[in-house]
Parts: sequence; structure tokens; C-alpha cells
Amino acid sequence: MAHTKSRALAAALLGAALLSTSAVAQDAPARDPNFGRGERVSGQSFASRSPVVAPHAAAATAHPLATQTAIDIMRSGGTAIDAAIAANAMLGLVEPTANGIGGDIFVIVWDPRTQRLHGYNGSGRSPRGLSLATLRNVARRQGNPNAVPSFGAASVSVPGTVDGWFALHERFGRKPMAELLAPAIQYAREGAPIPQTIAMYWANNQRRLETEFTAGRLEEVENARRTYFCQQDCEHYRQMPDGHGLFRNPDLANTLELIAQGGRDAYYRGPIAHTIDSYMRRIGGYLRYDDFARHQGEWVEPVCAPYRDVEVCELPPNSQGVVALQTLRILDGFNLRQMGFLSADSLHTQIEATRLAFADRAQFYGDPAFTHFDVRRLLTDEYTNQRRALIHNDSTMPPPPHAEMRIDGDTTYFAVADSEGMMVSIIQSNYRGMGSGLVPDGLGFMLQDRGELFSLSPGPNQYRPGRRPFQTIIPAFALRNGQPWLAFGLMGGDMQPQGHVQIIVNLVDYDLDLQAAGDAARYRFYGGVEPTGEEPDGNGFVAMENGIPPAVRAELERRGHRIRPADGSFGGYQAIMRHPNGVYEAATEMRKDGMAGGY
Repeated sequence: MAHTKSRALAAALLGAALLSTSAVAQDAPARDPNFGRGERVSGQSFASRSPVVAPHAAAATAHPLATQTAIDIMRSGGTAIDAAIAANAMLGLVEPTANGIGGDIFVIVWDPRTQRLHGYNGSGRSPRGLSLATLRNVARRQGNPNAVPSFGAASVSVPGTVDGWFALHERFGRKPMAELLAPAIQYAREGAPIPQTIAMYWANNQRRLETEFTAGRLEEVENARRTYFCQQDCEHYRQMPDGHGLFRNPDLANTLELIAQGGRDAYYRGPIAHTIDSYMRRIGGYLRYDDFARHQGEWVEPVCAPYRDVEVCELPPNSQGVVALQTLRILDGFNLRQMGFLSADSLHTQIEATRLAFADRAQFYGDPAFTHFDVRRLLTDEYTNQRRALIHNDSTMPPPPHAEMRIDGDTTYFAVADSEGMMVSIIQSNYRGMGSGLVPDGLGFMLQDRGELFSLSPGPNQYRPGRRPFQTIIPAFALRNGQPWLAFGLMGGDMQPQGHVQIIVNLVDYDLDLQAAGDAARYRFYGGVEPTGEEPDGNGFVAMENGIPPAVRAELERRGHRIRPADGSFGGYQAIMRHPNGVYEAATEMRKDGMAGGY
């Protein structure tokens, strides 16, 4: 596991290396062979570690135990999908600050048998018994009439993860589901290690949920206390995780056993759905058994777009993946390599392209069953050229307009690849932090607050009963010469499409290796118009990690960017790359607790 001191040292070394390049000219070559020399005795400079090389199979997740679980499943004959389900179940136990079976799931699978990509949208819908008028009244009572509440029953939509597990398993799985869930069940009973970064987020969630409950914005908190924070009824629970201890969740173990024995129906038509219905009725919530019984995820066609010599693929809305593709399409017309790695010209161009794509995201992204808008229209050459022409090298643009086109009508990412060539890019989330704050009686997991991302204003993402909200979570994939090249992702709300762009640019334009591409200093744009209805904050602002040189920051500010210091919210990266000879490389986020592994 990574430790705080080692991460701080890595960040310091990264900052020192990048600060030494502040005098690099704007037209400098992308990579100087002396850049960062002496920082590492081998491998690429400013990387925290070497990529993992694996001839047979690989996994990269946000927790070492989940990575180990995935590898064990594949070693014993399971497919990459089998391993991904087992890892996801484990992550729901050891990283509940980001994901769990109370949340949604999105997946891209490369199937070596058919030689094609498959996409899966596992997002749930809003309660059919909750009207827009009632939701507005709830928002008004809680003090913000223009936004769906961040916590509590009004923010909860049907969780799609378990349905996604079974849909994926039916098509690509090999081992029995009981065998895949067994490791998480065992650790939930016996105790699982919680590393430092996750423990920090855990404590933050506790403080926030207590604040929300005290302020009257959360219907109940006793179940969350008992399950996660151990403030009462603690005789059967160990102490709350502090970065060194073990966490037990026997309620979750029981729930996973129900799923292992009863399958998908145990969750959506059986005892779990009935328990959630009873719980919601008890606290005055809105989800009902019928919402669960009617839920079904869907297989979707990934959307792909060329960038240099690769083809990058994302899932269509209601997720935001096409934002990354639109940004890359705009950047494809600029010579970022000539501009130079982390130069003011390169960063300025990337940020401006991001702002343009975000403006369109706010206008057009929502549940496609209601919007009937084909986002591929945003990727055409004609429209891309129009957007690209709005970028000027010497200054920022004003808040960019969206396209004039007619419309009808905290997260975990991980990657797994197996010995047969199947590669899985998967992301799963409860949305904000641990989720809504609501833990149904005796089930051991928290329900998501993904409904917060609905808008209360007219538009493609306006709340409606039975509608899927706009989704931030996006897995990604890239092909080279029509063959699988990269399963990758970067968790963290609006950071996700920005992170996807930065990873691809680092790999393709600046020739960084798989680990260094994730370790390089990042930027994050904030303050644009949002799908939830917020208006832009002027030109927005950009948070930057300390590794970006002061001279570059100053130049960006001269061009009109509002620069803010690093805020720690730069996402969590995992990736697996496949080489033409079939050998995998795997990398993981240095800013978090994860691990890449393989055999």
C-alpha cells in the first residue's frame, strides 16, 4: 500500500523535476532526453514507479486487495469479467467511500472472440412516485430551490450495479457467481484492511453526514453510524478505519450471500428490494419495490473518434464520455508535441478545448430515451472546425456558447485483462462520497445520491420520474490499428473527461510511459456551465498541481486563466496497455492507495 510520506516524496520529486523545466521555450521538443535525469536510476523520469509488465493477465484497481482478488480469479480460470465482478465486490467493501452495490456501473469490454467492443450502461432511474413538483418542494425546504439535494432520499435513484454484474456475467463470465463473491464475503466477515487515503475520505464522509443530519437534510443516520462509523451498537464491529486497522461489515456479507444464492432477482425482486422499500417507507423516502422490479440496464454501442494514430472510445450519454472525445477532436488540429510538455501553449490549448466541450455537455447530455439527440453530431469535422476556430493562443475566450442544434423531446475505476485477450474498462460509483447517507436496514451498503445530478430547470437533463440522470462516470478504451491498445479511466466527477484527455495526450503526444502518463502533474477546470443548471462562473478557473512550473502558471494567468492552487481533487487513474505481442502493461494512481499487478 502507498503511504502518505512516500506519496509526498514522489510529489516533491515530480515538482522538482518539472520546476527545472520552467525555462523551456514554447516551441521546445516534446521530450528532452536530459529532462528529469537523475531522478530515477531506471525508467522514465517523474514516474513514481515502473509499470507492471504481465505476459498473461493484469489488473489495476484502487485497493491492493481488489487487485489481488482479480488476479486470483484469472489464475484459477476465470475471465476478465469474472475477475472484474470479484474485484468490484471487494472494492465495495474496502472502498465504500467511492462505490458499492448501492450505486451504478458503466463498462466497456473488448471481446477477443468477436474482435469488437461492447458497452454497458448500468445506470438506474429516478423513483416513479417522486414528481418534479415534490422534488422542487424538497429542494426549497432544504434551502436551495434550484438544485436537487446532495444527500437524503430525494437524491436516490435505483442502483444498477448488481444488474450489471449479471448482464456481464451472462455474456462473458465463466465461474459461478458464488465463487466470485466469496472473497468479499470472507473479508467482510473477518475484517479487511483500509489504507490511509481511503481512511481519510472515510472520516470526511462521517463529518459531512453528521452535519447533514444535524441540519435536517438527512432523514436518518443511525444505520450509517452502525455500519460504517461505529458510534453505537459497536460490540460486533471493530473500530472505524484509521489507515491501520481492519473493517468488518457482516451485514454486507449477508447481502452478498443473498445475491450469490438468489442471483439478480434477490436484489431487484426479492428480499433486498423489499427491505429497501420498507426502509424508504419508514423514513419518508421515495424508492419503491416496483422501481427495482422494473429496472434493467442496457447494452450500448461505444462512441469512438480518431486522435492522431489511435481511436479513443467512450460510452454515449447519459454519461459524459463524449466530452473527452470532443476535446480530443478539437486538440487534433493543434501540434501539442511541438508546443512542449506542460508548456503554457499546450496547457492553454487543452483547457480552452475542455471549456468548449463542457459548454456542449450542459446543453445536450441527458437520458437519451428522452433527449433523442445523437452526440456524434458534436464530433463531425465541420462542427469540430467551428469550435477549434474559437481558440486563440494569446488569450482565453469568453464563456463559450454551445452548439445551435435542435433537440427532440466519489467513484472507483479499474481495468482487468485476461490471458485470452479480453480487456475490461469498468467504473462504478455511489456519486458524491459514500452516497446519499442512507443505509437500508441490515443490508450493509449505502444508496447512491446520483439523482443530485438532475436539473430542476427545463432542458435535456431536467428531472422526471423514471428518468436516468446525467452521469459523470465514464470508462474509456483506445484502439491502435483496429486492435485493443488501452483500457483506462480516471475517476473524479468533472475531472474524468479532462483526465482522459490528459492521459491520451501524455501517451500519444509526449511519449510518456503508462505510469508516467498518470503521474505527470494535472490541471482541472472548474466553473463552466453545468448539466445541473448552474451558470458559468465567468471564464471559470483552473486548479493545478504543484508540478506545473511557476513561469507557466504566470503565463497562463497573463492569458486570462484564473489559476488556483492544487486542491487534491485530480482523480484516480488506472490503466492496462496491450502490446502487439500480447504482453500487458498496467499502471495505477500514485495519488491513491491502489496497486497494479499481473502474472
